[in-house]
Order: sequence, then structure tokens, then C-alpha cells
Amino acid sequence: MTTTPSPVPQLTSLLTCPVCGHRSQEQMPTDACQYFYECSHCHTVLKPLAGDCCVFCSYGSVPCPPIQVAGPQGCCG
Repeated sequence: MTTTPSPVPQLTSLLTCPVCGHRSQEQMPTDACQYFYECSHCHTVLKPLAGDCCVFCSYGSVPCPPIQVAGPQGCCG
């Protein structure tokens, strides 16, 4: 019996602020969801949109590592 290796998650995501449009490449945590993020340009504190577990899933170019590996059931949110 062979096992399929788990996909290797991408650990960086390009966050885009929905208020000012500023973009920032950020490192994603692998052991927790990041619920808050402060835009370095306009200082708006971002929170996940309804149904998302973290700011990376809402505003990032790549969803968080748990979602990448296991899908929605792998998320902590």
C-alpha cells in the first residue's frame, strides 16, 4: 500500500488591503490562524471576512497552510 504525500504548503502570501490597496508579502504561521493584520500603509486592522478563518484566506494571494493541506476541514476557524 502506498501513501500519497501531503502537499507542501506555500508559506508566503501577498496580502492586499481592501481599504487602500497596499500590498505586502507576508510569512504565514503554520501552527495558528492569523485573525488580525494591521496594514502598514493606512493602519487599518483587517479581520477575516465571514466564512474565512484568517486574514490570509480573505485578503491573501494564497490561503493559509491548513487550508492548503487539508481543505476547509483542516482549518482552525
